[in-house]
Amino acid sequence: MDPNIQPPPQVLPFRDEFDAIELEGVQDNYVSYILKTTKPRPPVTASNWWRELSYLNIIVIGFPHVVALHGIFTTRLRWETATFAIAYYFFTGLGITAGYHRFWAHRSYNASKPLQYMLALAGSGAGQGAIKWWARGHRAHHRYTDTDLDPYGAQNGFWWSHIGWLVIKPRRKPGTADASDLSKSAVVRWQHRYYVWLLLLMGMVVPTVACGLLWGDWRGGYVYAAAARMCFVHHSTFCVNSLAHFLGETPFDDKHTPRDHFLTALVTVGEGYHNFHHQFPMDYRNAIKWYQYDPTKWFIWVCSKVGLASHLKTFPDNEVAKGQLTMQLKRLREKQDVLHWPEDVTSLPVVSWQSFQKQSESRSLILIAGFIHDVSSFIDEHPGGRHLLVTYIGRDATAAFFGGIYDHSNAAHNLLSMKRVGILKGGHPHGLEDRSVPPSQRLRVARFDELSSPSSSTEGEGILD
Repeated sequence: MDPNIQPPPQVLPFRDEFDAIELEGVQDNYVSYILKTTKPRPPVTASNWWRELSYLNIIVIGFPHVVALHGIFTTRLRWETATFAIAYYFFTGLGITAGYHRFWAHRSYNASKPLQYMLALAGSGAGQGAIKWWARGHRAHHRYTDTDLDPYGAQNGFWWSHIGWLVIKPRRKPGTADASDLSKSAVVRWQHRYYVWLLLLMGMVVPTVACGLLWGDWRGGYVYAAAARMCFVHHSTFCVNSLAHFLGETPFDDKHTPRDHFLTALVTVGEGYHNFHHQFPMDYRNAIKWYQYDPTKWFIWVCSKVGLASHLKTFPDNEVAKGQLTMQLKRLREKQDVLHWPEDVTSLPVVSWQSFQKQSESRSLILIAGFIHDVSSFIDEHPGGRHLLVTYIGRDATAAFFGGIYDHSNAAHNLLSMKRVGILKGGHPHGLEDRSVPPSQRLRVARFDELSSPSSSTEGEGILD
């Protein structure tokens, strides 16, 4: 292995200064304990809202927005500047997605020192805080998703998780998360020490000077490549916290709000397959299919091929497939539960042969596979003609139904089972078990507590939900 390749920061068993809290007294649930034993900030009202604003964040986020909004009406956009701004957007965006997020927050691959410094510089140009603050908050987000200890919890609404949590002082301190490994990183410490200067350099100076020196567009570089580009990078990341928790599907788990959607991936440099990510956060990929849009994954993979990254972590395919199957079975169970099914066998009355024949004189009853069926409502609808059904009223039509006269379809089997009204005493001989179960019930979704025993075996096929 290349000696320059550095492993991701390892989680150490002790807490750092970010998490100097006492855990004594915590019983079964840390979230409940903290919510019970700590006080939130007072609610934001018309009389105190100005005291509850985070003015530093408002300045950092608002300044590029003001410059960009004014500049687009007063400054001509040159194609060279537009091209550079887009390229620099992806460069600084990757600093967040491949650096802050997938390397420092989740340790999903090993990065060489040169790659770490490049990602730290790129992330500084995104104007989203230092690595240590960003990654620590993101770890808390994963650990306490959709709770009041989640710094940008989606349960508080779209706009809160998008930008509200930044411009309004948090109502509570984010839940504890181990960030001691970040304190041990020389790159993280270096960026943290010089972050303000790196923000100004990479966020404003570099894009402005590049456009000015290369094609003389100093003003356009400042407006479009610096300010407007930073606005887009801001909202790109903000969309991971907001849009990715509201738009899309939940193919791996629906316990929490994260969702997968192509549109979110498109505006977040590939971070849009958020349901997968929250289930498998240590995976360096966000999108697992080749056609899904995830330029961050492609960037990390390319870095591994040129020796800048190694040990790209992926979750076992078998476990990923289990997550998908679980959700597919859950959806099938939801469909299964709204359908009408045959009467439970144990609730059907047991009728003697003599009673069956006597009742058949006043009702259109037919015996098939040991079950008595009332076909009164179907005689005139029978595709083969009513005379065939009338012929078997009060008789055993098992052989005729199962191929003697016509080999009926699965749909016919299912419909027949809905017409069961009783069971013939002693009329379910060995060998008819497979015929007594309609096709729609031979493969069903069942919860583990609906089975007689977790280790019991059943004839036919079964599915656990």
